[in-house]
Amino acid sequence: MTLHTISVQALSILRALGRDLHARMAARPLAAAIVLLGAGVLVGGGINAANVDRLQRQVAGQARSLEETRREAQREVNALAARLAELQAQANRLNALGERLTRIAKLGDGEFDFGEPVGIGGAEPSQDMPARGLVEGMDGVEAGFARAGRQLSVLEALLFDQELERNAMPSRSPVAGGYVTSGFGGRADPFGGGRQFHKGIDFDARTGDPVLAVGDGVVSFSGVRSGYGNVVEVDHGNGFVTRYAHNSRNIVKVGDLVRVGQEIAKAGSTGRSTGAHVHLEVWENGRLHNPRKFLELDRQ
Repeated sequence: MTLHTISVQALSILRALGRDLHARMAARPLAAAIVLLGAGVLVGGGINAANVDRLQRQVAGQARSLEETRREAQREVNALAARLAELQAQANRLNALGERLTRIAKLGDGEFDFGEPVGIGGAEPSQDMPARGLVEGMDGVEAGFARAGRQLSVLEALLFDQELERNAMPSRSPVAGGYVTSGFGGRADPFGGGRQFHKGIDFDARTGDPVLAVGDGVVSFSGVRSGYGNVVEVDHGNGFVTRYAHNSRNIVKVGDLVRVGQEIAKAGSTGRSTGAHVHLEVWENGRLHNPRKFLELDRQ
């Protein structure tokens, strides 16, 4: 191989090396650009992911805040429902108390109708009520119920005392539908002629007819008295004592509590009597009264 041939080959090799080096040098900027572009995509993707994560955390926080707000609102609604139940219970109590007072006071039907709503009105349009205003309104209603309850309770006690006092007065007839056969005071003696003082009044009755208490009280005597036959005496606790005589049989015993209109004996003709009837006497602190004036109280 000659020197010229070697030189040509060396030159060819150098040229090929130059072309390869040039190609490599030309390829480096493109690779760098690709690397930079890839890095940019990665950096941009990282920024978007961070934004999404931040938004997701914000949404989750808002959801928790809304849930807590909902729970707090529900707790307030539950508390208002409990207050409403208390007010309804107080209203029912006041209605029952009012109806009872109406009966005790003997008010006319329809004068106080607790089963019907109270008529109210207003020309102004309604507006939304804030929760605080509703709570304050319920507080005011509750306070009004409490005042009304105290006042009605006092009134009930007064009316109840009056009813007890009225029922304890001897003001009812001792028989159902009977009429007076002999009045109070002086009369002709039905047994031997002459004149006698009649301490009570007699009511027509048949043997076995109910003898009724003319007032509330406690039985102070149940037995036999001379001339009276079988006798029941009722102490009414206000100084008054009533006596029911000539019974065929006594039903109550000493110490029994009796109510006005309650059967306490059976009518008869025991003792000094000409026939079946009911003899009634009224005593006040040991002083005799004409029973008729008390019976007139019931008719009035």
